[in-house]
Amino acid sequence: MMIHMVTFTLHAGKDNEKAEAFLKESRQLLIEIPGVNNFKVLRQVSAKNDHDYGFSMEFADRAAFEAYNVHPIHARYVAEVWESQVSSFQETDLIEYE
Repeated sequence: MMIHMVTFTLHAGKDNEKAEAFLKESRQLLIEIPGVNNFKVLRQVSAKNDHDYGFSMEFADRAAFEAYNVHPIHARYVAEVWESQVSSFQETDLIEYE
């Protein structure tokens, strides 16, 4: 299993209608991509991180994650939604340590 997480801050700020619309649209689009499991929209609560929100999702394996990365819905989402609304972000991709 692979876990993909991203924390981010929006140009619109946090806890407002624009942020809520972005989070809702993102969830609706990204959960439609085959291979995405256990998708979560998260709110940052740590003072140690400058980002306001996060997404977390699981994939069965690296191949499923790579298929997600190149899927047309994901490519369109990044180009048309993410890039215009996210001001900063950090991605983390994790697999279990054996």
